[in-house]
Amino acid sequence: MAIPVPDAVREEMLRVQRELQPLAPRGVVRWTKPDQFHLTLRFLGDVSSDRVTGLQDSLRAACSDVPVLRLCALGIGFFPNARSPRVIWIGITDGESRLVDLQRKIEAAVQPFTAEQGSERFAGHVTLARFKQFGPFETKALTGHAETMKTRMFGEWTVPEIELIRSELSPTGAHYTSLATFPLDGN
Repeated sequence: MAIPVPDAVREEMLRVQRELQPLAPRGVVRWTKPDQFHLTLRFLGDVSSDRVTGLQDSLRAACSDVPVLRLCALGIGFFPNARSPRVIWIGITDGESRLVDLQRKIEAAVQPFTAEQGSERFAGHVTLARFKQFGPFETKALTGHAETMKTRMFGEWTVPEIELIRSELSPTGAHYTSLATFPLDGN
């Protein structure tokens, strides 16, 4: 389950990637392709094809009373932290906790359809890159510069629907396909 990032915001995220890329030694960081920028609400893992219709019905019901969201891409951070980064991300928030409420509804709606554990604490973000290997010396320039962007704004957008995405891994990376969309209708 995901929320796509609109082109204008995607372009701002790409600018930051280009700004940070020269600061990482070759082979230390795997950068996310811009066409893969999205906000994951819940990773499902494998769901058998005979359960997809039931999953879609459950998601449609979960979204039916959720108002359209107004999201903001703001700031850069690291998982777990800047001293030992594994992921560099751009934060996504709505300022009203509606995004967190939507994620909780999605979590409950998909629980019967997946064996994957959900996250204990949701943190809205778009992954810019994953660190493959690192030491403090290799990441210092990149993390130091990224830390100066903690309050940088990358854009705002309205989210009228969420998507059920299929992720297929290949030697060239993940390929995403939208299987269904679910409108946010609540008032």
